[in-house]
Amino acid sequence: MPAPSARYIDDAERLRVLESFEPDALEDDPELAQMVRFAARLCAVPVSQVTLVEEVRQRFLVREGIEERETPREMSFCAHALGSATMLEIRDTTSDERFIANPLVTGWPEVRFYAGQPLISEEGASLGTICVVDLKPRPEGLSDLQREGMAVLAQAVMRRLNARRADIRARQAIKERETRLLRMIEGVPQIAWSADADGNFDYFNHRWYQTTGAEPPQVSDDWRPFIHPEDHAAAFGAWETALADNEQFEAQYRLLHSDGSWGWVLGRACPVASDAGESRRWFGTITDIDEVHRVSESRDLLSRELAHRIKNIFAVVIGLAMLKARAAPENLAFAEELTAALRSLASAHEFVRVTGAPVEENLQALLAALFSPYCDAKGTSRVRVSGSDCAIAARAATPLALVFHELATNSAKYGALSQPSGHVDMTIDEREDGFAIRWCEKGGPPVTDTGKRGFGSRLVEMAVKGQLQGKWDRQFAADGLVVELVVPKVALSGA
Repeated sequence: MPAPSARYIDDAERLRVLESFEPDALEDDPELAQMVRFAARLCAVPVSQVTLVEEVRQRFLVREGIEERETPREMSFCAHALGSATMLEIRDTTSDERFIANPLVTGWPEVRFYAGQPLISEEGASLGTICVVDLKPRPEGLSDLQREGMAVLAQAVMRRLNARRADIRARQAIKERETRLLRMIEGVPQIAWSADADGNFDYFNHRWYQTTGAEPPQVSDDWRPFIHPEDHAAAFGAWETALADNEQFEAQYRLLHSDGSWGWVLGRACPVASDAGESRRWFGTITDIDEVHRVSESRDLLSRELAHRIKNIFAVVIGLAMLKARAAPENLAFAEELTAALRSLASAHEFVRVTGAPVEENLQALLAALFSPYCDAKGTSRVRVSGSDCAIAARAATPLALVFHELATNSAKYGALSQPSGHVDMTIDEREDGFAIRWCEKGGPPVTDTGKRGFGSRLVEMAVKGQLQGKWDRQFAADGLVVELVVPKVALSGA
């Protein structure tokens, strides 16, 4: 046990440490009661106690052999043990000047023997004692074994008191963390909420009230007035699936605001299980994405309008070509070949525009559609694709189309496809971690590396490295341009 510290000779400092144990909760503590019972048996006395010396009283946390819970501090035997590390033993109170006039000696219960082992905190503050009392003098005092036993019991009492204080500090730390967390949650710009495993909502931060001006929902059906009717099916379907499968929830929907308007939001939630194995809980946020959503809608509208106009241009050019062919029948064969190529280019345009959705679900079919304009007189594609095939996700179709549309266009302008006898051998090899795609031009004009990187090259690099998470390399061989691409499987399939 620590020795008493001079710092706590000041009673105010000592009492501050004593209060840190919150001793009220330890009155009649079963574990301490066992200790005082054992102390009484060990020392063969009728009375034993764990005492704390407070400002005006001596308090008995637990006691054996008496009913009283306290006495005035000025009558306390234990107060005389404060500041000492050794046991205070009074073998005959009637012959000790300090206690001869003490009411507990002169009157009931007529204490004649006292032995108190000090209780000292980790800081070195004297708190009180574990003591034994006899109603008859004991000239021989306690035996060495009894003194040793009392010292051991004092250490056990302090372990119990320290455990109590550690629990208090842990609960305070948890409370402080919870308070900080609550302040943080209340301060975030999103609506934050929590729910139990069954989807019963039990917390919403203040942002909910600021946004909706209404009481928050308690069960799933309570959300219906707050979610736009057109979004019910998607939002509730996603939530019910997440709740049933214990998976993350995510949905975009329109939320009713306090002014009666509807605003787009992104709702997300995660199921979290406690370490103690209790039922999971749900924690979620609702983020305002109305402005972003409207900007995205505007861009999509503009993209669709531009795509529509480009398709109209293809249609106009095709129409003009056919019109001119009718006026000059000798050019009909050429016009038909030209219009077929233009129709193929229009089809390929569906892949490279931002809002276009692929009509094919695998790589080989996508490439066949892209390269259909580049055929010889017999209708055979001059871009010969061989090797593996794989499924492609919608988000991979656009960058793939951009890459190969750019390569084919450049080849038609400057490379192998610009010559009647030129062609491209394209191979696709599946590897463990992805696909290696090789574009090899043959039969075209000589090519050299000028060191310049135009917009097309930068476009390919952004698509390969940024969107497809892959890498590419160009080589200007004697036969023609060679491009090697390596694309991860996950980037193609989206899995």
